[in-house]
Amino acid sequence: MNERELQKTILDQARLLGWRIAHFQTARSMRDGRAFMTAQQGHRGFPDLVLLRPPRLVFAELKTAKGRVDFDQATWLNGLDAVPGVEQYVWRPEDLRAGVIEEVLR
Repeated sequence: MNERELQKTILDQARLLGWRIAHFQTARSMRDGRAFMTAQQGHRGFPDLVLLRPPRLVFAELKTAKGRVDFDQATWLNGLDAVPGVEQYVWRPEDLRAGVIEEVLR
């Protein structure tokens, strides 16, 4: 399962369970025959998903089975872990199969 398939499955579950969802993606398009990306501000490595269902706030970084969390991603996750009440996770396909993600979202 690739990261995009994992994300779609998680987002479908989250919607069914009443979560508000945010996923920020760089906009890519063509201009004058050249590909370009919309500039984004802020620090690199922001988690893939932000899920809100008060009183809970969840940040999730999604990885394939062999994917690694890079330095910038780890910096965000460690910072979020230091904020009381904020939940942060690194989710992989095996977490989906084992029911770990559904347990968090319930």
